[in-house]
This record gives sequence, structure tokens and C-alpha cells, in this order.
Amino acid sequence: MASSCQNLILALKDCLKYSDCVVKDGRKPSDCLKYHVDELPEECQSLRKATFECKRGMLDMRKRFRGNIVGSQFEYKPKEDPHPVATTPTTTPTPTTTAAATQ
Repeated sequence: MASSCQNLILALKDCLKYSDCVVKDGRKPSDCLKYHVDELPEECQSLRKATFECKRGMLDMRKRFRGNIVGSQFEYKPKEDPHPVATTPTTTPTPTTTAAATQ
């Protein structure tokens, strides 16, 4: 894959990963893209369209000379996880001494 669309694809993956379609409904991101596009947030729908335009621009012969403008100007900034998993602190077991070990 060309690097001009890579940032758009990463942003779309990130957006899908934290969407309600995946998090709450438990669907795969690919299923959300194919069958539940209307349920996705506006940001994901815009990124989906921009990714499509970027990929289409890679095949357009008129844009080969000028470059693919759609994806090259997009900067991707990863999101923080809105649903962090709570972790419990682990304790290390303390060694116990036995009467046989001390003699």
C-alpha cells in the first residue's frame, strides 16, 4: 500500500476500534464497515469516504503527475482508550521458612 493513504487507514482503524458498533455491540470492525455504516459515528463515516477517495486517487492517471493530495495532507494522531481496563495490583508471595529448611 502506498504511504499516501496510510495515515487515513490508521485513523479509520482507530475510529472503528472505539466505535459503539464494535465496543457495545461486539461486532467485528469489518462487519461494521460493510453492513452497519449508518450506525458509525460521523467521524468514521468521513474517514471511510476519505480513504475511498485516496485509494481511488492512487489509480487516477491524471493525479499520477500531481500526486495524491487527498491522503498526503492528513496527519494521524492516535486516540487514548476511552474504556481502559482496570488492572489489579499483583503481589509477590513472601517466602516462608520451614523447620526443616532452617536446620
